[in-house]
Amino acid sequence: MTEATEIDRPPAAQARAPLLSVRNIEVVYDDVILVLRGLSLEVPQGAIVALLGANGAGKSTTLKAISGLLKTEDGEVTRGEIIFDGERINGIDPDKIVRRGIFQVMEGRRIIADMTSLENLRLGAFTRKDNEVADDIEMVYDYFPRLKERTGLAGYLSGGEQQMLAIGRALMARPKMILMDEPSMGLSPLLVKEVFGIIGKINRDLGVTILLVEQNARAALSVASHGYIMEQGKVVLDGSAAELRDNEDVKEFYLGGAGDQRKSFKNLKSFKRRKRWL
Repeated sequence: MTEATEIDRPPAAQARAPLLSVRNIEVVYDDVILVLRGLSLEVPQGAIVALLGANGAGKSTTLKAISGLLKTEDGEVTRGEIIFDGERINGIDPDKIVRRGIFQVMEGRRIIADMTSLENLRLGAFTRKDNEVADDIEMVYDYFPRLKERTGLAGYLSGGEQQMLAIGRALMARPKMILMDEPSMGLSPLLVKEVFGIIGKINRDLGVTILLVEQNARAALSVASHGYIMEQGKVVLDGSAAELRDNEDVKEFYLGGAGDQRKSFKNLKSFKRRKRWL
């Protein structure tokens, strides 16, 4: 396991070559608000990598920096570079990033409520010009059979079904990589287990690389091979999923257990864990 240091290259913990490399980036909103502070990470080809951290750590901003969606919120990568499949992509328009093979499943699903499930799926294939869209819709139905049964407006789907639709819409773009932002949000424990099981199956069956932002650290580490932990806009810890699950600090702050060192959360201060890790 590696503690973060002030370096330009991310920790090389994974054996496979990276499909995505985020190298020492800074992100500023509205020209004044510094959100990411020299963040670096790597995602190997064909892997699931988890990005963990508390609210406000900068996880969603990281995904938007990769997908190009910062531009819609007056955000900008002001330092560093993002390399995907051998090419620098920061500064490129979001639609061109989708065409290069990255699709983001946004926090809160962001399906179009007044369109049907089928229309939402077809919308995911907007960048494609081939004649195999119908075949891929059937592939999505194989993963999410409930969606085939739901022929009405997507706004009437349950929260779990909407999450399935959002993931299915991403698959319709035939991406090399999916960025998933909080897929467990608002779901029951049973649905969380089902959704993460399908995420793992998609990765195994299709070889789609996944960068997973998730507050449910236990669920994320159950499917990921590697994980990064963020605080205050930078990575403070990274390691294999097994290493993070066994780490006492991670148990204490993210897995709902106090580890071997702490029996009470009384007077707990967030800076204490940052001081320990750094």
